[in-house]
Amino acid sequence: MKVVLAIDSFKGCASSQELSAWIEEGIKEVYTEADVHSCYIADGGEGMLSALMQNVKGKIVTCKVHDPLMNPISAQYGILEDGTTAVIEMAQAGGLPLVPKEKRNPLLTTTFGVGEQIKDAIEKGCRKFIVGIGGSATNDAALGMLQALGYRFLDASGKELGLGGAILESVHHIDESHVLPELKTCEFIVACDVDNVMYGPSGSAHVYAAQKGADEAMIERLDAGMKHFTQVLKNTLDKDVAMNAGSGAAGGMGGGMQAFLNATLRSGIEIILDQIGFDAHLNNATLVLTGEGRIDRQSLMGKVLSGVSKRCKKAGVPLIALGGGIADELEEHEGVDAIFSVMRYPMSLEEAMEKSRAEKLVKQSVKEIFRLIKLIKNSAS
Repeated sequence: MKVVLAIDSFKGCASSQELSAWIEEGIKEVYTEADVHSCYIADGGEGMLSALMQNVKGKIVTCKVHDPLMNPISAQYGILEDGTTAVIEMAQAGGLPLVPKEKRNPLLTTTFGVGEQIKDAIEKGCRKFIVGIGGSATNDAALGMLQALGYRFLDASGKELGLGGAILESVHHIDESHVLPELKTCEFIVACDVDNVMYGPSGSAHVYAAQKGADEAMIERLDAGMKHFTQVLKNTLDKDVAMNAGSGAAGGMGGGMQAFLNATLRSGIEIILDQIGFDAHLNNATLVLTGEGRIDRQSLMGKVLSGVSKRCKKAGVPLIALGGGIADELEEHEGVDAIFSVMRYPMSLEEAMEKSRAEKLVKQSVKEIFRLIKLIKNSAS
């Protein structure tokens, strides 16, 4: 029996690597001879770097950058075996957990540190970038990142502007005279799993800024600033990206990278599956196990479960999903043969997320699933 594991982290509880180890232990308590292949999985947010670099050959690089409030920190990124492809996880330098709750303010936070990571990778010879933009603390349309790469944003009088989402409303001119020349030869692929636009009711500020510390007045200001800035892009660079699906991701990071770096936005899970050669793992597979902390309708719309299910369906391999919780709305789940919750009795979220208890729950659930598989198999023979 060949079993392929492609399970996302249970966020705040256990990583893809930890869950894969627990599941393998559970499987082998029932099927000692099982051939288990673990594919560490993530979408474009936190954990993408770790998951991807444990599946492919390459190295982790640490560099000095600035966090969203311009405090000096160390951040990591990956360089793949080819020496020219870098994997950047935005959360490393621009992530929300880097900013204390009492200091969260998307008018002030900047993506500058992400640009510093890219610059460091360029200096090391990288020319292709895979950038995961989930989990951001920012709403600056990538301006900070671009400033770190040499772009200067000027107000109506020609004065250079500072950092943060607050400058969006004041940008009138774009100075490209100091931009890193190597950027012209670079390719950017952005892991993006949302379809929000840059401004408006479904724009970056109205949908996401509140969780980054914005109040209603800030949200309106950021939204107006984003609208103004996209008009500047259209007038000065002839780039009309504001209403592109995903352009509003990570506080306009998606649109900013499209406009200035000609970035391609792709599903994060599709990028990961391609990079780790997931389709090859499906050859001769008996079964695939996937899942995430909570499985709901969104899980089947461009996230890990969706991406894995499409590949399994195409390859004709049965797929079972595990989740900490399962939404009532999931009456149908195309491409997924069965969904199981690891919960065995009522408990609080805090209890369920306690690591030792989660490990026990996952192992117990996996053992029961494979006992059932063994029973069915024995009955059929």
